[in-house]
Amino acid sequence: MAETVRVKKAAVAAPAIGPVTLLRIAIVVTLLAGWELLAASGWLYRDVVPSLVAIGSAVADLLMHGEYYFNLGVTAGEIGVALLIGGTAGVLVGLALGANRFLSKAFESYLYYLGPTPKIIFFPIMIMWFGVGPGSKVAMGAVSCFFPIVLSVAAGMRQIDKVLIRVGNSFRANTWQMVQKIYLPAMRHPIINGIRLGLGVGLIGTLLAETKLSNKGIGFLIIQAYSLFDMPRMYAMLIVLFVLAIGVNALVGRLGGLDSIKRA
Repeated sequence: MAETVRVKKAAVAAPAIGPVTLLRIAIVVTLLAGWELLAASGWLYRDVVPSLVAIGSAVADLLMHGEYYFNLGVTAGEIGVALLIGGTAGVLVGLALGANRFLSKAFESYLYYLGPTPKIIFFPIMIMWFGVGPGSKVAMGAVSCFFPIVLSVAAGMRQIDKVLIRVGNSFRANTWQMVQKIYLPAMRHPIINGIRLGLGVGLIGTLLAETKLSNKGIGFLIIQAYSLFDMPRMYAMLIVLFVLAIGVNALVGRLGGLDSIKRA
C-alpha cells in the first residue's frame, strides 16, 4: 500500500511531457541537425556555416574573457538608458493620446506611419545631434522603443472600463491621482506588452547603431568578427545575445504576472 502511494506521488511530481513540448523539442533538434548537415556538406563557402562544435567552442571561449563582459555591459547600459527615456516618454504620450480624443485624432496617425519606419535612417541625425559616442546609440534605442510603447499604452487607455473613470471623477481625483490610481493599474498588461516590444526593437536599434559607428559594445564585436571572417565567434555572440534577450523578455513578462498575482 505504501509503495502504491509513493508511485502515485512520483507520478504527480513528474508530469508527462505534453505534445506541445515534444513538438518544440523536435523542431529544435531538426534545426540543429539541418545546420550540422549543411556545415558538413561543403555547399557554402568555408566557415560560412561552421559546425556546432566550432560554435560551442567559440561560445565557451567568449564567456571566459572579460572583454566580452565589458562590451556587454556597455550595450546593456545603453539599452537600459534608452528604454528608460523612450519608455517614459512613450507611457506619458500614450496616456495623453488615450485620454484626449482630439490629440489622438491629431497625432496618432503619424505614430502609426512612423512606427514601422526603419529607425536606422535617423542615425546620421543622431550622430550630428549627440556625437559618435554612447549618446547617439542611446538616442537610436530610445527612438526605436518609443513607438511600440506609446501605441500600446494609447490603445490600453481606450480599453479602460468607463466605470473606473467615473468613480475617479466622482471622488474628484486630480490628473496625477487618476494616473496613479486608475490608469496605470488598469493598463498593467498593455504597458508590460509595450515594454517587451520596445525592448526588442530598442535592442535592434542600439546594436545597429553600434555596428555602424562604435569602438565598443556587442554590435562592435559582432561586426569586428564579421570583418575578420571569424564566423564561429560571430555566431557565438549572436547566440549568447539571443539567449540573454529571451531571458530579459521572460523576466519582464514574469514581473507583470507576479504583479497580477499580488493584486489578486
